[in-house]
Amino acid sequence: MIIARIDRRRLLKLSGAGAIATTTGGIAGILASGRAPVYAQAATVHWLRWSDFVPASDQVLRNKIVPECEKALGIRLNVEMINANDIQARITSSVQSGNGPDVIMVVGNWPRLYETSVVDVSDVVEEIGKAQGGYYDIARIVDNVDGKWIGVPWAIGGGLLTNRKSWFDEIGYSEGKFPETWEEYRAAGKKLKTAGHPYGQTLGHTFGDAPGFWYPYLWSWGGKEVEADGKTVALNSKETVESVKFAVGFWKDCCDEGGLAWDDSSNNRAFLSGTISSTNNGASIYLEAKKKPEAYLTERGEPLWKDIFHTKLPKGPSGQFALPGGFTDLVMGYSKNQKAAKDFLRWVHTKPVFEQWFTSQQGYTDGATKEWEKDPIWNLDPVMLPFRDLPYVSRLVGYAGPPGRAAAEVVTKYIIVDMYAKAVQGMPAEDTVKWAHDELVKIYA
Repeated sequence: MIIARIDRRRLLKLSGAGAIATTTGGIAGILASGRAPVYAQAATVHWLRWSDFVPASDQVLRNKIVPECEKALGIRLNVEMINANDIQARITSSVQSGNGPDVIMVVGNWPRLYETSVVDVSDVVEEIGKAQGGYYDIARIVDNVDGKWIGVPWAIGGGLLTNRKSWFDEIGYSEGKFPETWEEYRAAGKKLKTAGHPYGQTLGHTFGDAPGFWYPYLWSWGGKEVEADGKTVALNSKETVESVKFAVGFWKDCCDEGGLAWDDSSNNRAFLSGTISSTNNGASIYLEAKKKPEAYLTERGEPLWKDIFHTKLPKGPSGQFALPGGFTDLVMGYSKNQKAAKDFLRWVHTKPVFEQWFTSQQGYTDGATKEWEKDPIWNLDPVMLPFRDLPYVSRLVGYAGPPGRAAAEVVTKYIIVDMYAKAVQGMPAEDTVKWAHDELVKIYA
């Protein structure tokens, strides 16, 4: 029995040393050793993330990356996928109970809501960035707070207008032409809605498509939430009021008014069923139509995917913008597997591993590092190419201030979206802007 105790102590000592050596060696150490990190007990990392709008990518995670993770690292990876709209409730309950997933993927600037509940992952992030050409500014601005990385950037998504080519051809926009301004887009939409082909856009409480349309719309008119100091609320302005007035007419003239209750999947279903002509979305509509060419057809019986093209949102008096949908993995402070979680994130971002997932996206997202804009995937389909450049034309919530905790609370409470929703349902523009402004004052105070 004495010998058994000595052997066990020696084993634990060696196991701990092996795990530490692997962690400090980072990506290079993991790959160079050819061995999995040694843990005293088999580690399990619970990773909570959204159910992807590209189902093939979820299959890559489950069927390839999960078993490869255990083989490479000795870590059992438990991947749980849920609707992104349900993630924040899970985070709240997990933080309050001190128990839950070790790694949680969040979207947009949500990381700022949880700064005090997560682990510093600067060592992991800096290592990945150094190996892969550095991070896009929008990833750094959201996930780095006062020089400390509070999350590991995973990818950057974003929306473009998904449009029906043949229907725009019928109203005079052919050979690559498209309405450039909101006025032109509204005039085109009025014709299309009269012909039974309205635009489709959500004004509901849903994480992606609602802020992804209405924030860039606000900015294009010159509206902003706060001044550059990040404290002075500036929403109640002539520019914002004018944007709301125009939105009311645009909504009634052009849009399927059932969009008040839509979530992020509703416009996908509407476009694929042939009931709308244009919608702001990621590439998931096109990818689904291309994946199932016999299931999704035009009224002429031709494959729908061949009748789709993507464009930026129109220009307003103050410019043309997009809102990125960044994805970030947080290592939770309550986790008892923080070292294993960091090892997993180091490993999954190595090029041979991450490339499997990135290729399955087919251009639905950009990588968080600039390495991935050079990937051959962008040369395969010209219809997808416009998504590659979204990180360079994007602006973040909270403009003209930083995308901090207050800005994250505003977007989570859908105040900007509701400002427009209240107006299209009858509230005077000046009143709905004042309401939204006052709500921001409460939050920023």
